[in-house]
Amino acid sequence: MVQENGSKLPEILPVLRSKKEAKQFYDRVSRVYDCFIGIFERKYAGTALRFLSIKEGETVLEIGFGSGRCLKRIAESIGKTGKVYGIDISSGMLEVTTRRLEKAGVIDRVELCCGDAAGLPYQDNVFDAVFMSYTLELFDTPEVPKVLKEVRRVLEEKGRLGVIGISRENGESKALGLYEWVHQKWPKYVDCRPIYLEQSLRDAGYEIRRKEKLKLLRLLPLEIVVAVNRV
Repeated sequence: MVQENGSKLPEILPVLRSKKEAKQFYDRVSRVYDCFIGIFERKYAGTALRFLSIKEGETVLEIGFGSGRCLKRIAESIGKTGKVYGIDISSGMLEVTTRRLEKAGVIDRVELCCGDAAGLPYQDNVFDAVFMSYTLELFDTPEVPKVLKEVRRVLEEKGRLGVIGISRENGESKALGLYEWVHQKWPKYVDCRPIYLEQSLRDAGYEIRRKEKLKLLRLLPLEIVVAVNRV
């Protein structure tokens, strides 16, 4: 990958598990995901949602909704006049999320489906905003631009995209190196890997409006980017 100034970035690692394996893994862990993985992610995912500034009455899509915590917050933000859509590869996660939304009393304003974001089942220019939380880095390197192109297709003109993920933009660190080693050692279980988040969005034609660098557990680099569909 080449930066805007022409310098070449180190290559990111490939995703070494198949999508079938990913679906099987997330189906298996769906009922305990919040206890063992989601508990570490939710704080910063909430920050990313706040940066996206979802408003009442908007139509919003979340890609990779997982256990549905962010989807619930989105449904509450858009109110009774808005609409939320969610797509996830795991049917187990869909079941967990459905129960969460029913309990919260917002299931009537949400439409869920199992599917692959590399080919979104939605019409062009229908969403005010799209949100991805720890999801884009789950796609193998050749698919990242395809997913971002699909998001641009379904976003309205000047529609917003908010993404949080594990980032290589913060440079090298021992924690980053260790995480990438674990990813290579056990790719079926630690399937996401750090990517150049901001650069990927720029390369896909988005206009960056806000970005912030953080660290998960004060160790692993994260990045929040809010961008606009540049037409």
